[in-house]
This record gives sequence, structure tokens and C-alpha cells, in this order.
Amino acid sequence: MEKILIVGCKKAMDDVCIGCSRCLVGFNRREGAFERYAGEPAELMGLLNCGDCPGATVVTRLAQVKLWNAPLSELPTAVHVAPCILDHCPHSQTLLAKIKAKAGIPVVEGTHPYLPANIFA
Repeated sequence: MEKILIVGCKKAMDDVCIGCSRCLVGFNRREGAFERYAGEPAELMGLLNCGDCPGATVVTRLAQVKLWNAPLSELPTAVHVAPCILDHCPHSQTLLAKIKAKAGIPVVEGTHPYLPANIFA
């Protein structure tokens, strides 16, 4: 079974994207980057923030997830990097490179497809 960990922007999580609901809805509906799990068992293991700008602690935070969940036999099998990092973070390429270099599991760029074209329309 796939165990999914989502990494998002600390500044956006719970402030801009309240409760990261779009990532959760996208996962539950298997839409956006989560389409790859359609028809197969997959669980959302957690939501992790980057550790704040410029993502200096993202690798440490990923290691903590592994260490804290190992005794439970619950380790992520894939990391999804959320749009709040990919589309809006000035440090996105650095963060993505760090995550890909150290995760040791597949890193998927994207989560939900629900990006508003114009929030003031």
C-alpha cells in the first residue's frame, strides 16, 4: 500500500490554505497528481511543512517523520510537494532539490489541481 507524505509551505499551511483542505480533497478524490493512485490502496500518512524559509530544516523534518514512524511500521512510500511550494515559493527549486536528494523514495511534484485562475472574479 502506498503511504503518502505531503510537504507544503509553512507560511501557507493553515493561513492561506486553511487546513490544507485542497490537498486532502485532491487525495480523497484521486485528482491532480494523486490520479496515479486511482484504483489502488493508498493512505495519506501526513502533512509536513518545509520548516520555514528558506527550507533549511526540511531534510531534518523528513528524517524525523521516518524516525518517529519507524516503530509503528508506518513509513512513507512517496513524498508529494504541494503547489504552495512549487508555484509560490521563491525557494522552490532549492527545496525540491533537497527533498529529492535526501528522501530516498519517489518525490512527486504536485498534489491537487484546484488552483484558482482569478480569486477576485
